[in-house]
Amino acid sequence: MELLDWSLVSSTIRMVTPILLAALGGALCARVGIFNVGLEGLVLVGAFSAIVGNHFTGSLFLAILFAALVCVLFSLLFAYMTIGLRANEIVVGVAINFLALGLTTFALRAIFGVKGAFYDKEMAGLPKLDIPVIKDIPVLGDIFSGHSPLVYLAFIAAIVLYLFFYRTVTGFRVLAVGLNPVAARSLGLKVTGLQVLAITMCGILCGLAGAQLSLGQVTMFTEGMTAGRGFIALVAMMMGQSHPLGILASSFLFGLMDALSIRLQGLSLPTQFTSMLPYVLTIIAMFFVKEKSQAGGRR
Repeated sequence: MELLDWSLVSSTIRMVTPILLAALGGALCARVGIFNVGLEGLVLVGAFSAIVGNHFTGSLFLAILFAALVCVLFSLLFAYMTIGLRANEIVVGVAINFLALGLTTFALRAIFGVKGAFYDKEMAGLPKLDIPVIKDIPVLGDIFSGHSPLVYLAFIAAIVLYLFFYRTVTGFRVLAVGLNPVAARSLGLKVTGLQVLAITMCGILCGLAGAQLSLGQVTMFTEGMTAGRGFIALVAMMMGQSHPLGILASSFLFGLMDALSIRLQGLSLPTQFTSMLPYVLTIIAMFFVKEKSQAGGRR
């Protein structure tokens, strides 16, 4: 088996989707001056809610909608604690992560009566879309065609978010709130409303990320299946400087490591070694972000 080939790029595009969606949600929060550490918990809740919605409704659209709705409710809880009660956003984010982990574990046993994981062989996952014309092109067809709708939506979301930030009036207002909320409020901007809007949109994106994780990749749910992807999304957001295109590039790097770790398992390397590659890259990236922030401080 070749380590590097075009199928690795296709796998990277698929693996990057949950990280990219969550990172874009984190960027929305960061742009209004809120550091949302609860991305890990939101994605986990989204993954579980998508499975629950699919199990009870049998509709993939309703399952994705349910995942987004549940994540919005969790996001509103985060917004109420951080904005309404002025609680520390780091503490609240960590609490959301632990709440999501415990709640999904409990709900897995309460709803499905199983421990560890839930799998239904009759449950349908997200369909694979074949792009006309492109699917018939030898290399491009293998790379860009045959992914789930949420994969394409993630890349579209990055472009839309870029246009929103830098081409719309509301986007400029969001940026103004993040730069100086006191000055923005003095100009008559509804700072609280924009912050709640950003956190709500973050919840929707994390719900989509969770749905891709549980319905687009494996069609099952396991306890703690996010496996730190929410924290990796935070690092991707920081590396990309909360810029949608920068986040797209940094997320692709983490997705590549994720796909590469799976590929290395086929070369008889220990699973423990291959699984740690994305997190080693995360630690290295944190040093890079730290150095860049210190250089910015010296200027």
